[in-house]
Amino acid sequence: MSQEIHSTTAKKPRVGIFVDVQNIYYTCRESYRKNFDYNAFWAKISDDYDIDCAIAYAIYRGDEKQSQFQNILRAIGFEVKLKPFIQRKDGSAKGDWDVGITIDMLEQGKNLDKVILLSGDGDFALLLGHLQHHYNVPCDVYGADRLTADALKQSAAQFFCIDDSLLL
Repeated sequence: MSQEIHSTTAKKPRVGIFVDVQNIYYTCRESYRKNFDYNAFWAKISDDYDIDCAIAYAIYRGDEKQSQFQNILRAIGFEVKLKPFIQRKDGSAKGDWDVGITIDMLEQGKNLDKVILLSGDGDFALLLGHLQHHYNVPCDVYGADRLTADALKQSAAQFFCIDDSLLL
């Protein structure tokens, strides 16, 4: 009498990862005096999820060290989107990705089981609410606790404080 063994491999939920690179860099440096560990983060997320898309939004300054870092992100599995750094005549600078991140999260997010945002920027709170209420897509947020806007924490399905396990 033969007994069939059925393999029950549960399908992992599909997730999209969206990284506000400048925000994560500066908040980790300010809060912990360390850099974020993208390899550890990728390993953590890929244990529980099927990573459908992963986009890192960065500023291009023509700096060799930044280019090497961006290549590391690509090797991990991130698509890296670059925007030029703009130095204005008055000395101020511009180079944020808020609108680009928002567009991609709206376009990609509605086809995912969950969205993960790495940022502390409170401007994204409205976006997270929109994804949840209009597409029933929860959004988790990873950020440096004291530098993450309360509105963003409150709009997240779950807020994960970056800790030593995600720092270099």
